[in-house]
Amino acid sequence: MYTLIDTHCHITCDALYERIDEVIQNAKEHHVERMMIICTGFKEYERAESLKQKEDMFDIALGFHPCDLYDFSEDDYLRLEQLLQEGKLAAVGEIGLDYHWKDVEKEDQKKGFVRQIQLAKKYDKPILIHMREATKDTLDILQEYAPHKGIFHCFSGSRETADIVLKMGFHIAYGGPLTFKNSRGAPEVCEQIPLDRLFVETDCPYLTPHPYRGKQNEPKYVEVTFDKMCEIKQVDKEILAKQMKQNYEALFGKK
Repeated sequence: MYTLIDTHCHITCDALYERIDEVIQNAKEHHVERMMIICTGFKEYERAESLKQKEDMFDIALGFHPCDLYDFSEDDYLRLEQLLQEGKLAAVGEIGLDYHWKDVEKEDQKKGFVRQIQLAKKYDKPILIHMREATKDTLDILQEYAPHKGIFHCFSGSRETADIVLKMGFHIAYGGPLTFKNSRGAPEVCEQIPLDRLFVETDCPYLTPHPYRGKQNEPKYVEVTFDKMCEIKQVDKEILAKQMKQNYEALFGKK
């Protein structure tokens, strides 16, 4: 029997945390054995740490999202570094650039991105990249501060962008949009990604996969996107699940 890892879930956000026991049980019933909890602030981190203390199926990432950078102070960056120093975090993220929303000036986004890249490199942690309508600037910054390890989460880029990302050493993760009828070439790009560089995620509570769009997303639905990925890649579920587990262990040092 295969098991799955949701490499990007926001289960400590208010919307999911209010029914967290149900969310975790649902995930277990749909082959999910591990989750990377993505925390966008310290309240979510404290919740994640509490979950991790109870059950060893969680890893924790914390980063300042590009759209939220004005919410964080110098003290917050120091606290982020302290958590890295103490070995509390498996990764820094999600971090990156988002030019779709105008909440944070582009130059300030770039500064916050670079600062968090440098923190991750200092403590030898992978980075989890958020890139929206900012492909060139994101890739330019990453090339300037190479080398890297990490994941481009919820990837929606072109084959050309995927090739650059892979050459830089990153992995690529697909979420619910891979299943959408208007997925705009994502299946064709996914088909070309080597199995040893591939991950699956939910990004819950957002981006629920088809045919469950309209429902609140949660880790149990990672199975739906995984099934679609197996169909696209024409690979057996056991084989892909085993490969993704190996990918995760290699990237995050988890056994």
